[in-house]
Amino acid sequence: MPSQPTIEIVVDGAARSIEAGTTGTALFSSEAGVVAMSVYGQPWDLDRELPAGADVSPITLDSPVGLDILRHSTTHVMAQAVQEIFPDVNLGIGPFITDGFYYDFGNIEAVTPELLKEVEKRMKRIVKEGQTFRRREISEDEGRAELADQPYKLELITTKGKGAEAASVEVGAGGLTMYDNVRRDGTVAWTDLCRGPHLPSTRHIGTGFALTKSSSAYWRGDQSGDSLQRVYGTAWPTKDELRAYQERLKEAERRDHRRLGAELDLFSFPEELGAGLPLFHPKGGVLKRVMEDYVRQAHISNGFQYVGTPHISREELFHTSGHLPYYADGMFPPMDDDGQAYYLKAMNCPMHNLIFRSRGRSYRELPLRLFEFGTVYRNEKSGVLQGLTRVRSITQDDSHSYCMPEQAPDEVRHLLTFVLTVLKDFGLDDFYLEVSTRDEDGTKKDKFIGTDEQWAQASEILSRIAQECAQEHGLRVVDDPGGAAFYGPKISVQAKDAIGRTWQMSTIQYDFNQPHRFGLAYTAPDGTHREPVMIHSAKFGAIERFIGVLTEHYAGAFPAWLAPVQVRLVPVADAFDDYVSEVAQALRERGVRVETDLSDDRFGKKIRNASKDKIPFTLIAGGEDAEAGAVSFRFRDGEQSNGVPVARAVEHIVRVIEERVNDPAGEKLPRD
Repeated sequence: MPSQPTIEIVVDGAARSIEAGTTGTALFSSEAGVVAMSVYGQPWDLDRELPAGADVSPITLDSPVGLDILRHSTTHVMAQAVQEIFPDVNLGIGPFITDGFYYDFGNIEAVTPELLKEVEKRMKRIVKEGQTFRRREISEDEGRAELADQPYKLELITTKGKGAEAASVEVGAGGLTMYDNVRRDGTVAWTDLCRGPHLPSTRHIGTGFALTKSSSAYWRGDQSGDSLQRVYGTAWPTKDELRAYQERLKEAERRDHRRLGAELDLFSFPEELGAGLPLFHPKGGVLKRVMEDYVRQAHISNGFQYVGTPHISREELFHTSGHLPYYADGMFPPMDDDGQAYYLKAMNCPMHNLIFRSRGRSYRELPLRLFEFGTVYRNEKSGVLQGLTRVRSITQDDSHSYCMPEQAPDEVRHLLTFVLTVLKDFGLDDFYLEVSTRDEDGTKKDKFIGTDEQWAQASEILSRIAQECAQEHGLRVVDDPGGAAFYGPKISVQAKDAIGRTWQMSTIQYDFNQPHRFGLAYTAPDGTHREPVMIHSAKFGAIERFIGVLTEHYAGAFPAWLAPVQVRLVPVADAFDDYVSEVAQALRERGVRVETDLSDDRFGKKIRNASKDKIPFTLIAGGEDAEAGAVSFRFRDGEQSNGVPVARAVEHIVRVIEERVNDPAGEKLPRD
């Protein structure tokens, strides 16, 4: 019997000979948990034949790519279940997203909780059936014929899809790819136009999935297009991982800054103002002021000079800076003044450039560091606004460093150290660095200003300093090709909060564009005029967003140094009102933010109110305390320390505040 011809491939870096026609299913049959394979760096279905010379590696269900494939496969099962209920449904797109997936449907009833339960019930049956996902290539004409009753799919074939829709379309030498869900008897249960890949069968989905919610959506995100029903879900390799995710969601809901902002009387979003425009109430104003005072002094200590700029400017300024037309969509429409257009500023940098240019500058002044709390306005779409974490009125702790090119590496290093110090002082100490550059292959050069040489030099400096700083502080560096601002690359600090969510916080951006466009110059040591480098930096980023993140990080229980109310004094009975008022005055004289609860509420309710308001230190005083010149501490976790002399109590509270203690354990009285 003649031997089968063989081909050479590379598996996990090792050369290997296999029979021609071998599939990934056969290659990885002995390896548990493999659900797909990487071929030439791209995910493939296991049942595809391996080409000669292929660089192949397995993809397991618990890997990031494996999770994406699991979720996308679950999306198909959900769409199949929906079409079983609504045979005339118009199928949209169904990509995987962070922690889950969604699918858009047209021509169906509004999705109710009862309908979600029915869809999920049918999904479980499909999963249990063990239907296989089978890929096949067809021509565009065949696709149009096969999907003649699906208007959205026909449109995708014509436009080839884009963005999230690209998951629905694959165009290559063979035309399009379709995926069939095939029953065990060989009949096709459901079909969709899709790029893939998918799991070998629905059985691999298991029991770790759930539908989470529904919402309205527009076809291709166009508000003038068809209104659709979007159904969301999540999928995990196991039921236990699903439950853990659901618990994280409950914890995130408990920490939601929008709910806590109302409960703690920090801020609100009145409809009369419009979406994305917060009002800070007195307690929220205290929190905001404390943060502003901290970072203002931190900037001064780091060599920055405080400046102020107006909220509007003539249109020409933003043409000079390059923000028009590159950032026009993010700016509010102009205002007209006798034919002269004025814009609300969306950034502070153009005005700082005018300050630099206001007189001659010498190299001896550099680096020149300018800083302000500048309120800017971004025309964010209403659909992306989310409490304080995405607003239209943004207060930035915005700074700009102007330096000689040879000073740029040290200035970036200085700023990065400054940034990390700020975040740690506010209790965020788990983060990594992300370096955003221009796309590596240069296919989107029209999005960026500047020469290849400028981009290469700036990117090299930021990447090198990020790596050096990461090594010094034990951090990780992640590359983000294509994520740069139009005027230069940036470093952003991605911080994790108390429940493991990642937030983009501070940024450092290298700008070789604006100094040239504004004609900025300094006199060099040899007497010539040279162009400075401009480095943008924001430590909080947006103070509104930072407050939102901190509110969720601390679940509203801010450390004493940040808390709007640091101490609440509660008398055991009315007879001790004067005594607690005297203690309160002693604390106020030391700069402590104090309240006394002299209301008619019962003592027990006063204590519960202090706990509900998340007051760091509740001081209680009764007869024995008054006689001894003492108070009793009640901490936020319910622990108490009784009979503490007032002088000691005051000194302890002041110390905790001055040292900016962020750990709740550090707020407790030390044991004698």
